[in-house]
Amino acid sequence: MAADQPTLGKLLRGLRTRNSWTLKQMSDRSGIPVSTLSKVEHDRLTLTYDKLQQLSQRLGIRMSELFAEPAEGAEAVVTARRSIGRTDRAIQVTTPNYDYHYLCPELRRKRMIPVLTRIRAKTAEEFGELVRHSGEEYIYVLEGRIEVHTEFYDPVVLEEGESIYIDSQMGHAYVVAEDCDEAVVLGVCSSADEGLMNSLMSLHGTDRAEGEGRVHLPDRRPQRRNATASPQRTKRDGKSPTRKLVEG
Repeated sequence: MAADQPTLGKLLRGLRTRNSWTLKQMSDRSGIPVSTLSKVEHDRLTLTYDKLQQLSQRLGIRMSELFAEPAEGAEAVVTARRSIGRTDRAIQVTTPNYDYHYLCPELRRKRMIPVLTRIRAKTAEEFGELVRHSGEEYIYVLEGRIEVHTEFYDPVVLEEGESIYIDSQMGHAYVVAEDCDEAVVLGVCSSADEGLMNSLMSLHGTDRAEGEGRVHLPDRRPQRRNATASPQRTKRDGKSPTRKLVEG
């Protein structure tokens, strides 16, 4: 069946995986931009003959290897990877809104990123601009109560023991719910992009790689004009209160 035929993206990704290359490493070797390679691997773009020839020459492979079908019945390789998550071994990132503990940092190129997070931001205005990144994520409330803001849905309050699963490419923000000072959540971010960890680090304004130390970031949240004024909440037509988000 046509659906079972390997695409250039799958073959390219297989070649990279066999050589344990990151997208950046393959880009450096081939001279083809990371963004282009990523789109090819996800079957969103193909390469011209000239680019295929360049890839072949730079990587030292035959053109035919780029179109070779994998052997039938090939079994997936068992990596036997394992990591025990401890907060004292986590990558710690402190921002004005959150304290992050990225668990199991010694595992490279993870497709799931477990994060223990303490939330301090109390309003969407205080949080700032909604964040977006590749993949999907799951959030489970361990302590306190949180309010989840997304660009396509009304805000929703989650109590201790409740959880939410969202598309991470949709703008989102987590803040503590009313009458709650702080909350602790366990999150799992997942993506087919092996550079997910670096993408998450870039959201914090740092290019710190997996396995590297502690990061502290300055307060870049928008400042209120009147520091003594408390945020007002209003209801319209029985719906959840809407809040104006400001860029930070």
